[in-house]
Amino acid sequence: MTYFQRLVLNTLTFMALAVVFPSHIHVSSWVAAVIASFILSFLNMLVKPVLVILSLPLTLVTFGLFSLVVNGFMLTLTSAVLGSSSFGFSSFGWAIFASILMSIVNMIISDHNVQKY
Repeated sequence: MTYFQRLVLNTLTFMALAVVFPSHIHVSSWVAAVIASFILSFLNMLVKPVLVILSLPLTLVTFGLFSLVVNGFMLTLTSAVLGSSSFGFSSFGWAIFASILMSIVNMIISDHNVQKY
């Protein structure tokens, strides 16, 4: 999957989550969703590798489940960079829940894209 396809997928997922869970996930507009996708990809490129290395012992002890917390933190950090009035979550738990749903959507679409070729 190309970078542009992943950005579009994340944008659509952000917008869909905001529609399905309007009281817990807030996206003010489609522009905010696009900007949030860019910020998330930038943070995943720079910050996430450091967090994964630092949290490796805890991730090993929890058999990989702590990586969900790292993904939720990345979404919370994206919300903090963009501003909670444009993009945000009602709690950290909802950020973790959104990261789980985003992982599932990305896994399904990526698997479909691989099987297509």
